Amino acid sequence: MSVNEPSAAGETTLSAVAEKGVVSNHRAAVTAGFTGWLLDAFDFFLVTFCLTSMAKEFHKTDAQIALVITMTLAFRPVGGFVFGLMADRYGRRLPLMINIGFFAVAEILTGLAPNYTVLLIVRGLFGVVMGGNWGVGTSLAMEGAPKGKRGMLSGLLQEGYAAGNVLAALCFLFLFGRVGWRPLFFLGSLPAVLLVLFIRFRVKESTVWQKARTSSWAEQGREVVSHWRLFLYLVAFMTMMLFASHGTQDMYPTFLQREWHFTPQRRAVVTAIAGVGAILGGIIFGHFSDQWGRRKTIIIAFVLGVLVIPLWAYAPNQALLVAGAFLMQFMVQGAWGVIPAHLAELSPDSVRGLLPGFAYQTAGIIASSVVYIEAVYAQKTSYATAMALTAISVFALASIMAAVGRERRGHTFGS
Repeated sequence: MSVNEPSAAGETTLSAVAEKGVVSNHRAAVTAGFTGWLLDAFDFFLVTFCLTSMAKEFHKTDAQIALVITMTLAFRPVGGFVFGLMADRYGRRLPLMINIGFFAVAEILTGLAPNYTVLLIVRGLFGVVMGGNWGVGTSLAMEGAPKGKRGMLSGLLQEGYAAGNVLAALCFLFLFGRVGWRPLFFLGSLPAVLLVLFIRFRVKESTVWQKARTSSWAEQGREVVSHWRLFLYLVAFMTMMLFASHGTQDMYPTFLQREWHFTPQRRAVVTAIAGVGAILGGIIFGHFSDQWGRRKTIIIAFVLGVLVIPLWAYAPNQALLVAGAFLMQFMVQGAWGVIPAHLAELSPDSVRGLLPGFAYQTAGIIASSVVYIEAVYAQKTSYATAMALTAISVFALASIMAAVGRERRGHTFGS
């Protein structure tokens, strides 16, 4: 054997080192995407828990203070568009670091807001941040994930949202009575700074993006326009998915207050338990989507969700009520756990940073109307019946939209 000829053992060692590096890279990317989405959800749900206190401090009615959430929702598509374009033109890492850096600023400014007007402006800024995070983080994580594990990692990534909800509920439960609402928003700023440093030093740029990157903004624009049909489908599909999630989440605390007369603390506990169900459902259904297929898994999750509706809305006692809340979010977020992988596989390499996130956030504007629809139902029947009718309707519509779409499970990115 020549001295310059590599040995079999040497080739095996190099292969093992390379494989270990790939595994380390995709784990770091998924960690970054999961943590960024968790922090966004933590902030968003903190606002929902603290709205009453904000209204009292700024001397605003419930309707006026609700504009704080509206501002966030209204500006999320802006973030999805701007940061998505940046991710497809300049890479995934830099826009994600900029996004999370702005998140830290928005956290601090929310806690320091001196009046209602400033609070509205800051929450609009946060909407841009929140809207931009998901699409960029998802494209980075999914492009680096092994094909056979995309579903499970997709579920883990998506349930950063549920984990943020649980964390917000726990912080509100244990800290709000001691420190008030303002210091709660400072909590997310330090982890955000640390996350930026983590991405800078541990996360590598997507090799898929490096192969597919365009040479100019004009070329990038043509790529975006050429996929307008896919964008419209994704908006319609994600609208139904968001109807399902918001339709089973947003009015539930009000249902617990009005029909079960739960205190804020008890509502936070039930929310946290439901959040645990969401995390488990997202990961488990995401894992099975690698074997069953993305669309089939979504439909199965929603069919099982229909079966849970009687327990979720009409539980005869508190123990079964909590079980219903857990199981409902297990099923709903089980369907959602498939979404990062499914949308990433449907989207071409050149627009994967933009299309999924922008479609998601655009659909969020449309889907926000579900709370109003449920409220109208509740005036004529009850909160339980309104939620039950809404849930069965949106589950059916989301299943139909999943069924009529395409699927590219296991598609090789960059090919």
